[in-house]
Amino acid sequence: MSRDVRWMARALEIAERGLGTTAPNPAVGSVIVRDCLLIGEGHTQPVGGAHAEVMALEDCRARGEDPRGGTLYVTLEPCRHHGRTPPCTDAIVEAGIARVVVGCVDPFLEMQGRSLAVLREAGIEVVLGVLGGQCRDLIRGFARALVHHLPEVTSKVAMSLDGHIATATGESKWISGPESREHAHSLRHRHDAILVGRATVDADDPRLTTRVPGGVDPVPVVLDTELRISADARLFASSRTPVIVCAEDAPERELPGTIVRVPRGPGGVDVEQALRALADAGLHRILVEGGGMVHRSLLDAQLVDTLCVYVAGVIVPGGRSWIGGGPLASLAEAQRLNAPTVRSLGPDVLLEYSLPHRVGA
Repeated sequence: MSRDVRWMARALEIAERGLGTTAPNPAVGSVIVRDCLLIGEGHTQPVGGAHAEVMALEDCRARGEDPRGGTLYVTLEPCRHHGRTPPCTDAIVEAGIARVVVGCVDPFLEMQGRSLAVLREAGIEVVLGVLGGQCRDLIRGFARALVHHLPEVTSKVAMSLDGHIATATGESKWISGPESREHAHSLRHRHDAILVGRATVDADDPRLTTRVPGGVDPVPVVLDTELRISADARLFASSRTPVIVCAEDAPERELPGTIVRVPRGPGGVDVEQALRALADAGLHRILVEGGGMVHRSLLDAQLVDTLCVYVAGVIVPGGRSWIGGGPLASLAEAQRLNAPTVRSLGPDVLLEYSLPHRVGA
């Protein structure tokens, strides 16, 4: 079992390389081991490309190794059906793999453990559940979209030590240090879409791109209730087609992006329906970067999984708060968070909180 844990941990590392690139498919990693040596590894490719198991088998052959008799580790149950690619179960059987160790079952209706039976019927030993919790966490957005039609959501904030994202006049570049900004761009790369409100577009005119070597730009998404965004906004120059979410009764407009109409909610568009529209479009991992009312609406609705707060070593008296909306009547209404994970990034600190979600994990 200790060997299985070791190699599944490696498969998880490989899987994370695909985050932000595989939508609407989940990020999956696979390694192949024979005689206690790793002989192949791979992760799921962008949509239409090979799955992790096939990539690992191809890597074996590229190294001049024969996978026959080896053990294949994979973070998610291999597919058994024809889709954009042939069944991975067929490739595993044909390669002569003797043992398959699976992190978690695929929640897809056509799967749910059925491919494990296919492998067992072919005489392959199958072990399920090694590092299962971590493997399920990795596909949370994919699984939630299938079951609840909602994505996984991370809210990201960069603020001063006294809780401000800008001075009173709106100056914000840069509160956080270069290490924090580099980390934030890597976070963008790991998500399918990046969501902001129109007020953020008006104030900062962000590009919403990933500026790290080899990074992939997420899909820019703007919540714009009345559809008033400027057609000259820099995000329209993104390598991905922007999505503008407006109210059902917003005025008709031509924009160089995709317009999605949803019902109105308190103070703007219905944020839950907006997220459902994104999930149904195959955007399963959403990074929220503001503004204050967007953060507040999602937190109040319990639609945020992770809150990432970059706390900079700077004090900005009288600045603008990172969260909007009206005040609470009492501390009893305040949301209490569990202990965060803490990471130093140069002069800044990253606090990462896991939040209770409306529909659970």
